[in-house]
Amino acid sequence: MSIRHGGVAAKLAGGILAFLLAAGAAGAAEEPDLIFKKSTVWKFLTPDHKLATYAIDDPVVEGVACHFTVPEKGGIDGWLGIAEEVSDISLACRQVGPVSFKARFEQGEEMFRQRRSFLFKKMRIVRGCDTKRNVLVYLVYSDKLVEGSPKNSTSTVPIMPWGSGEAPRCADFLDE
Repeated sequence: MSIRHGGVAAKLAGGILAFLLAAGAAGAAEEPDLIFKKSTVWKFLTPDHKLATYAIDDPVVEGVACHFTVPEKGGIDGWLGIAEEVSDISLACRQVGPVSFKARFEQGEEMFRQRRSFLFKKMRIVRGCDTKRNVLVYLVYSDKLVEGSPKNSTSTVPIMPWGSGEAPRCADFLDE
């Protein structure tokens, strides 16, 4: 390989890395709050495998919070940050105060995204509205660049009055 080709390859690799870092930053929403971690498999001299539970507030719907639990691989790959995490994610969302909508949203709009491997897998939480029942519906799933993952979890939040006010209708804030 000539020096010229090496320079082009290095520039291409640098460009790809810059694109991936920018894409990750662009999709980054508020970082979730770590509630706790629980070790599930002990590893000698390297981090244990763990389950980590996080909380995140819906950035568009005031008064709704979601908690999700994800497995985190330990061992050498986990320690180096190159492990591809499994797709087993659980989700529970609840009304935690009076509901108000900060903006309009689309059915299936992404609420939160997190990388689950160095390059190819992402976990996504999306939001929708069951207009007939006035219920917010949240879906968590992971996907791969090459192939999707059928593993998912759903949680619903019936919008209820909080205090003396009437509950808003999620259908009034849907973009169709």
